[in-house]
Amino acid sequence: MPATILVVDDRVGIRRLLQEVLQDAGYKVLTASGGSEAVETVRQIKTDLVLLDMKMSGMDGLETLTLLKQYAPQVIILIMTAYEELEVLKEARRRGAAGYISKPFDIEDLKNTIETKLRAESA
Repeated sequence: MPATILVVDDRVGIRRLLQEVLQDAGYKVLTASGGSEAVETVRQIKTDLVLLDMKMSGMDGLETLTLLKQYAPQVIILIMTAYEELEVLKEARRRGAAGYISKPFDIEDLKNTIETKLRAESA
């Protein structure tokens, strides 16, 4: 059974691109336009990995991360950010993020990172 990945980004273009690329790679892909929608999705559907944008309107990435880990402690969360702010990344790690991906991202690097994280989790 393919892993389920939730893409959380308030930009529709990013969500569509990642959904297409990850579905083509064989994953089941869900999308959410913000933190509240992401939390609700994870509460209802078993999700293996979340790609979470840090800068979103409404609930920001750190708040979303905290709630996601509260409802699904086992979920792997990778932060997506165009701003590599060291303090924010440290705080995200402290709250349970498994790593981060810089925007703009290289699609092959992104797929490799996801595969590595999922493989490590299932080992």
